[in-house]
Amino acid sequence: MTVITISRQFGSGGNEIADQICKTTGYHLFDKHILTMAAFEAGLADQEIVDYGEDNYKVKNFFDRIFGSSRHITQVRIWKEDRQGIRIKDEMLLGEDHALFLERKAIEKAYKMGNMVIVGRGGQVILGTFPDVLHVRIQAPLEERLQRVRGYPDLVGRAFSDSVEARRAAQDLIITSDVRSEEYMKQFYGVDWSDPFLYHLIINTSKISLELAASVIIEAAHRLENIAEPIP
Repeated sequence: MTVITISRQFGSGGNEIADQICKTTGYHLFDKHILTMAAFEAGLADQEIVDYGEDNYKVKNFFDRIFGSSRHITQVRIWKEDRQGIRIKDEMLLGEDHALFLERKAIEKAYKMGNMVIVGRGGQVILGTFPDVLHVRIQAPLEERLQRVRGYPDLVGRAFSDSVEARRAAQDLIITSDVRSEEYMKQFYGVDWSDPFLYHLIINTSKISLELAASVIIEAAHRLENIAEPIP
């Protein structure tokens, strides 16, 4: 019942590797269905999804940094009881702290379900001390990531080309994503996103194919499962 967490640089192939692992092993990919279950258990209304992983984090501006202000993420519906004890829906502004609490609860639920691949979301820290969780870092040199991202027209907004505009668009996406992930992990978990001691495996996808990377991770997860004693 091993769980795999994957931290990935944007454009390194981490998402594709996660998909390949799930297809090969039958593992489940952590998704909004699990977030919804965690939100419901925390008292939010049915089908209320709060996704505050690093991909949805917005880098703080100058004043946020200076004053350390906690931002409101969104307005959500919650269940509460009125004076007669009748369960009704109400609305509340959801702050960063509450959103992160829900994120943590969802990841802990995913761990209990087992056979799960969690991409991003601080899983390498939240489940950092769990013996039956494999933590993986996927990375690649900038040029390699540029080539891959420029092949995603839905992200770059144009078909793959060697134009200066396509390269600039891809580079902007990579830099923005890297800064967002670095700040998210530092701000909320107090760690360096790229710290090698957070991971069992660090894979450079400029050295091996995505398919081989997935195979290496699967083999490591199986070996870990055989020696680790899961937390009840």
